[in-house]
Amino acid sequence: MSKPSNTGALEGLRVVEMGQLLAGPFCGQLLGDMGAEVIKIEPPGAGDPMREWGRGEEKVQWEVIARNKKSVTCNLRVPEGQELARKLIATADIVIENFKPGTLERWDLAPDDLLKEDPRLIIARMSGYGQDGPYSDRAGFGGIGEAMGGWRYVVGEPDRPPARMGISIGDTLCASYGCMGVLAALHNRNKTGEGQVIDTALYEAVLQVMEGLVAEYDYSGVIRERSGSILPGIAPSNVYTCKDGPFMIGANNDAIFKRLAAAMDRPDLAEDPDYATHVGRGKKQLELDAIINEWTAQHTIEEVDALMIEHSIPAGRVYTAEDMMEDPHFRARKAIVEVDTDGHGPLKMQNAFPRFSKTPSGIRRPAPATPGQHNAEVYGEVLGWDTETLAAKSEAGII
Repeated sequence: MSKPSNTGALEGLRVVEMGQLLAGPFCGQLLGDMGAEVIKIEPPGAGDPMREWGRGEEKVQWEVIARNKKSVTCNLRVPEGQELARKLIATADIVIENFKPGTLERWDLAPDDLLKEDPRLIIARMSGYGQDGPYSDRAGFGGIGEAMGGWRYVVGEPDRPPARMGISIGDTLCASYGCMGVLAALHNRNKTGEGQVIDTALYEAVLQVMEGLVAEYDYSGVIRERSGSILPGIAPSNVYTCKDGPFMIGANNDAIFKRLAAAMDRPDLAEDPDYATHVGRGKKQLELDAIINEWTAQHTIEEVDALMIEHSIPAGRVYTAEDMMEDPHFRARKAIVEVDTDGHGPLKMQNAFPRFSKTPSGIRRPAPATPGQHNAEVYGEVLGWDTETLAAKSEAGII
């Protein structure tokens, strides 16, 4: 199992994670990977629906998103459970939640009240549309945020409806910005002693990575359209077909393109006025891609890859998970590690990221196999409950 040499940059911080599925829990994963103690609250019974997500006969996505967390069960829909959550929060530095706006307030856990009780508390709130505004009370999932934020409109082929990525990018972007907000708020707390609320909306997280999409429309009236596997005007930069599969080449720089032309044994391309400049290549993008694709189709991936390395051209294979697990660079960087999980035995997954030189992140504990797996540990050590109290709370349906 991957074990960091110390407990990470966020050692000593306690996070209470409330919420389910992706945005909130991914934010908790990031903080946990960096060393924070993450106590995840799950509803009694089945727990977080994320336990059933993923592909394959056995669902293992939970093993990634719930690593480095302790699971307790708590029925937040009843007053006794809400009071229990408040007691846990009173011991924490950070709270993460991704419920529909107004839910915490309805459960008597309003952030304003929590901050009155503990002015140092940092509360990260993730939702579809944010905590205010005319859409704030609407239900929102990551895909909806991707659509509203502009992502879905520009993804896919020009002659087809908008497409999606094969992952829930809207949720993970929102979670990443939520984590970033938590870290900034911790820095501010160190200076002022004050906590605060961080409001991250799915659609705004997506909007942040849309580059010049809004400014281009405002200044020039340009609306970005779907362009398939290319960025219009940026050439050559595409996935090309070799004898045995796809291969990515990015040579959209004048000097690099000259090296590509030499690698193809076509130095004439670099001298051709149609292709010699960035603007020219952009105008003749489709024709240039066809020329390159005709060349790659005559070679194997290994052959093209060797030529790209020889001529110092940014290029690479289009990886599957199988490719990643066999690649020597992934192994050397320990980008993928094996974790002894409680639910599925030894399991390979992506390592903690980013890398720290002095306080490395890592996977210190596997995902909890069952909801409430750490009830006795957390409620016993943090709140002082004995076995009789635990049994009584469980029988009453509070945990």
